[in-house]
Amino acid sequence: MEWRKCYLDMILIPLGFLITISYHVWLWYKVRTQPLTTIIGLNMTGRRLWVSAILEDIDKKNILAVQTLRNNLMGSTLMATTSILLCTGLAAVISSTYSAKKPLNDTIYGAHGEIMVALKYATVLTIFLFSFFCNTLSIRLINQLSILICSPLEPSSILTSEYICELLEKGSVLDIVGNRLFYTALPLLLWIFGPVLVFLSWVAMVSVLYNMDFLCANSCVQGNGKQTREGISG
Repeated sequence: MEWRKCYLDMILIPLGFLITISYHVWLWYKVRTQPLTTIIGLNMTGRRLWVSAILEDIDKKNILAVQTLRNNLMGSTLMATTSILLCTGLAAVISSTYSAKKPLNDTIYGAHGEIMVALKYATVLTIFLFSFFCNTLSIRLINQLSILICSPLEPSSILTSEYICELLEKGSVLDIVGNRLFYTALPLLLWIFGPVLVFLSWVAMVSVLYNMDFLCANSCVQGNGKQTREGISG
């Protein structure tokens, strides 16, 4: 009888996790091997070009650099604040009486026992905490970068443009990881109402992320063809 109550949780939740993790492993592989086919890889190249352009004329572009980094800080701060607020709310629910943590309807598919309910809240809370941790690390690195990017670069100095690019890359990667953890935890909030909604939400989220992470094949072909024609005409 207990198996009949929790078999959907034991099948759909790990399967949803596997789909999400497999997609991000494949995305990481594409970023490493074919970076220009993904938005993340293209943005990485653009950030390096941005740092080089800013450092070449830092006296005129220092305000632009600080404002751009401030916008990144605002985004990471928003995600970190949202994550810790959700953690606080979940902690308040976990510490309340069990009647407050019961599903709204006992006919919802999935297990409703105390152990399973505690597992649901603990899993969501853990992922949100890791999202908060990654976003706060991103804020720390970008704060350092906003100071160092306006510092004078001397030939004998330890501070180099490569180090500044590395700081920006680490901060951006941590921001991406924090956001992806947040996106993964959001469907888990629906686990309170059953595993079916969680699985469907994860499948929908992967399809949305795919359209956002990868460049359209036609646009890539057109862009490569345009560059080729320009090279020939030049």
